[in-house]
Amino acid sequence: MPDQHRDGVVVTVNDEGAPDAVSAFIERGVRAALGHEGVADGEVSVTLLDDARIREMNASYLERDRPTDVIAFSLGGPGDVLGDVYIGHEQAARQAAEYGETLATELLRLAIHGTLHVLGHDHPEGSERLESPMFVLQERLVAEVLSAD
Repeated sequence: MPDQHRDGVVVTVNDEGAPDAVSAFIERGVRAALGHEGVADGEVSVTLLDDARIREMNASYLERDRPTDVIAFSLGGPGDVLGDVYIGHEQAARQAAEYGETLATELLRLAIHGTLHVLGHDHPEGSERLESPMFVLQERLVAEVLSAD
C-alpha cells in the first residue's frame, strides 16, 4: 500500500498482499495512537512478516530465537521518522484464533501496540502487563477504532 500522508503524518503499511481494508485498518490504528500522543508530524511504517522473517528479526535484534507478534523500533522524534513496526502476521493469526478475535482486530491491536512502543510507552513482562497503563491505553484505542468502523 502506498504512503498515506495527512496533517504531516505519513503512515506506510507494507502488507505482503493483505486486502486493502486490512491495511487501512492498520493505518487507522497507527493514527489513533499518534493522535492520542498529539503527534502531528512524522512517519511510521508497519510491515507484516511471516514467521520465518519475524523470527529472524527477533533473534538478530532481541536475541530471542522464536517468532513473535510485534517488534518496534523508535527512530526519532516528532517531525522525523518516528519508527518502524514489524508484525508477525502468522503469529497474529494464531493469537486471533486463541482470543476469539478476527485477524483484522488482532493486527489493529498489534499496530497500536507497536506504535505505542515507538512513542516510548513500555510495559512489564508477565501477567501484570495486561493491567499496565500501556495495555489499558492500547485497549482503549482498539475500542475507539473498532467503534468508529
